[in-house]
Amino acid sequence: MKDKYILFYCLLIIPLLMGCEKTIDPGLMEAPDVTIIDAWINNKNEPQVIKIRRSLPYFETRSLPGIPNAEVRVIKENGDQFLFIESETQEGDYIWMPGSDTAGIGSVGDRFMLDVKINNVQLGSFSEMKRVPEIDSITFKLAPDNPVLKGSFLAQFWSNDFPGIGDTYWIKAYKNGNYLSKPSEINIAYDAGFSRGDKVDGVAFNKFIRTGVNPYEEDDNGKIISPYVPGDSLYVEIHSITSSAYAYLFEVSVQTNRPGGIAEIFAVPLANVATNIVNVTNGEVVTGFFNVSAVSGMGKRFIEEN
Repeated sequence: MKDKYILFYCLLIIPLLMGCEKTIDPGLMEAPDVTIIDAWINNKNEPQVIKIRRSLPYFETRSLPGIPNAEVRVIKENGDQFLFIESETQEGDYIWMPGSDTAGIGSVGDRFMLDVKINNVQLGSFSEMKRVPEIDSITFKLAPDNPVLKGSFLAQFWSNDFPGIGDTYWIKAYKNGNYLSKPSEINIAYDAGFSRGDKVDGVAFNKFIRTGVNPYEEDDNGKIISPYVPGDSLYVEIHSITSSAYAYLFEVSVQTNRPGGIAEIFAVPLANVATNIVNVTNGEVVTGFFNVSAVSGMGKRFIEEN
């Protein structure tokens, strides 16, 4: 009899709960626009691009709008200036083209200043080009026989960190010419390890850094697809970065590579990522980063040996 009363009250209260449904609009405060500067350039003898964008409200889904008509220069410590001209096809992209007699934007040890003017507002930053090790080789091997990676081929690059504490790097990988750009594919190193605390210096990079050039995707059945198959190509670059750039990329990785679900309860809270760009004119907030890298690279096509 008690069970019948419980069922009766449940049936009675369900319509009442359904009738209480109401859409709530939290009415978020509109934040002021923020200037975003993406100024990651390097010493490769190719066009260098600095992107300047304007932030959008939280619920906007369109691409960030470019900021036009800015004056953008990179100035080397010896006084050499590199003028970045706005692209004719992409608003907010500013490009420096190397000349026929130019080997690149600088050399290891050079120091640089970023100077940006937008409507009489001056933004600035500093960076130094750090040393970068060469890549010795790239290998492809069948993964260990386990249920997850069974039958998969994994790639890794081989390179040694320089002796001396404090070198920091960003390793970029391109599979068949396509840059591995997912948040989970940000591959950075502090000396030969993941962080200062690893205390691994002057030796081959950590195994998980060397194999961080593998894209992991699943088929429709949730099974891992082999990162590489015969015929695929892999191109790997090591970019030297400053210690502050390493810290910036580490924060970006933490903020963007979220666990999702119930694990978010224990995740690191979202926060503004640090920047090394300063609004010299009025101190208003600006985000982004300026870094000038030396780059080493190597590519290889996967040819399975009989």
